[in-house]
Parts: sequence; C-alpha cells; structure tokens
Amino acid sequence: METTYLWEDGADDATLMTLRNRGEPSGFANVAGPVMVRAMRRANRKDLEQVKRVIEAEAT
Repeated sequence: METTYLWEDGADDATLMTLRNRGEPSGFANVAGPVMVRAMRRANRKDLEQVKRVIEAEAT
C-alpha cells in the first residue's frame, strides 16, 4: 500500500491537498477489502489531524 499527499497552492491563499492510496490487495487483504477500506480511512484521518496540529503549531 502506498499513500501519497500532494500539496498545491490554491486560490485566495488556500492550499489544495490531494490524497491518493494505491495498492493491490492479495490473500487475506483481498477477502477483508471492506474492512481494510475503513481502516485506511481511519488512518488517513488520523494522519491529517496530526498534519493539522503541526501546521497550526508552526503558525503560532
């Protein structure tokens, strides 16, 4: 599994973030696909919350 974050300047001093998860499930992961999707979403959300905390701490 590979997760990629792409950060770009947006309009009006905004930042555009694109998140991409790539991977080919096999074996157990193939059978447990729906559970894996939810787990990846939780992991991505947790990562983004940490990124937000770091950015906000740097801004102060």
